[in-house]
This record gives sequence, C-alpha cells and structure tokens, in this order.
Amino acid sequence: MSEVRNPMVVSFAVWKAIFLREALDRLFDMRAAWFWLLAEPVLHIGFLVFIFTVLRMRTVGNADVAVWIIVGMLAFFLFRRTAVQVTYAVDSNQPLFTYRQVKPFDPALARAVLEAFLMAIISTIILSVAALLSHDTWPHDPLLVLSAVFGLWLFGVGYGLVASVLMALVPEMEHILKILMLPLYLISGVIMPLVVIPQPYLDLLMLNPIAHGLELVRAGFFPYYHTVQGLSMEYLYAWAIVSLFLGLMLYRRFALQLVMK
Repeated sequence: MSEVRNPMVVSFAVWKAIFLREALDRLFDMRAAWFWLLAEPVLHIGFLVFIFTVLRMRTVGNADVAVWIIVGMLAFFLFRRTAVQVTYAVDSNQPLFTYRQVKPFDPALARAVLEAFLMAIISTIILSVAALLSHDTWPHDPLLVLSAVFGLWLFGVGYGLVASVLMALVPEMEHILKILMLPLYLISGVIMPLVVIPQPYLDLLMLNPIAHGLELVRAGFFPYYHTVQGLSMEYLYAWAIVSLFLGLMLYRRFALQLVMK
C-alpha cells in the first residue's frame, strides 16, 4: 500500500523541480544566456553613466551619480524582470499542467524566486566591480535597502499574477502591458532625479509605488541623499500586498482558464 504524502511535501517537491527546470532554461536555453542576463543591466547602466559624464554631473541629490544610477537601475530591473517572468510563467509551463500536482501558481512562484536569486547575483557582481573602480557601494542602511528591495520584488510578483490572468481573459491586454513598461521606466525615477520634477507633476509621479521603492533603496545607500518629500515604505507595501492578494484571488477564480488557454 502506497504511503500518502503530506500536501506540503508535495508542494515543495513541485516547487523545487520547477525551480531547477526554470534555472536550467534561463541559464542554458541559448548560447551564453547567462551572459545576456548580466549584459542587459550593464549596458543600460553604462549608457546612463556615459550621458551623465558628458553632462559633467558628478552627484545627484548629494549621491555619487554612478552608484545612484546602478542602484536605481538594479532595483527597477528586479521589479520588471520579476513581473515579466511571472506574467508568462503559466504560458511557458503549459505541458506541466498534465500533472495534477502542478497548479498555475507553482511556476509563477518558482520564477519569482529564481529571478530574485539571479538579480541578487547580478547586483553583487555589478556593485563589486563599481567598488573596484573606487566607488563607495556599501549601503549606509542595509535594512532599509533590503526592505525596499523586497517590497519591489513583492510588487513585481503581484503585478505579474494580475497581468497573467488579464492576458488569459483578454489576449489584447498583452500589447497594453508591454507598452506600459516603458512609461514606468521613465516615471519611476530610474534615469531622472525626482527632486528636479516641479509640482504638481511630482505629486502625480509619486502615485507610482515603484518610485517610492527606488528612492528608498537609494536613501538606504547614501546617508546624505536628498530624497523627495512623501516617501513611504507603507505605500509601497500596500500596493505590493494588495496586488499579490488580488493576483492570488484571480488565480484561484480563473485557474481553469489559465490551464486550458
């Protein structure tokens, strides 16, 4: 007589298997795939550092401009990559749903955790190289940095869950969501200091929770960084938690549509 396995044991086994499958796919799906994971943020950072150097800007808000760009870019990439990977998690793992143990949320969770792991490695490499180039890359307040980074990652997971369900119900939403990422890149303070934005436009930009996350990460790195008024960790986490719960509710409600599309 076969032994009945604990549901949590089964879930962890499924998550581990999907995590390893996704890791192999991300790192070895194409030639030098691991290199391009690192090259994308490096190229973005290098281009912006070059532009700011040409403009002869050494500091932004009393912070080293190179580290300011690196920190903001890496924080935004964590959100964006997590959101995109979770959004397409169900589509990319359709064959796995023939196994009754695999639920739609399983590949989404595995991809989100994998993305956090990969971005941690990429961030360590880039910040270490910057430190070797005589930039001070050690955070002044590591706890603040970790809290803001986790909030951005959590919001990326929630965003991806909601987006994947919307795309399953309305396929045309994919085009809208792809277009939405570019404005988010521009209005989140990745390439432009928010302190230079005049009112009332600044108040509108601060409705964006990603802007709060990026500025909080930077505030954690630089002890004398001039942040914009109204930064709120609670606001970032409110968006993250609400989007996560909404995504989980939608996954539960439309699980069949996600699997059968």
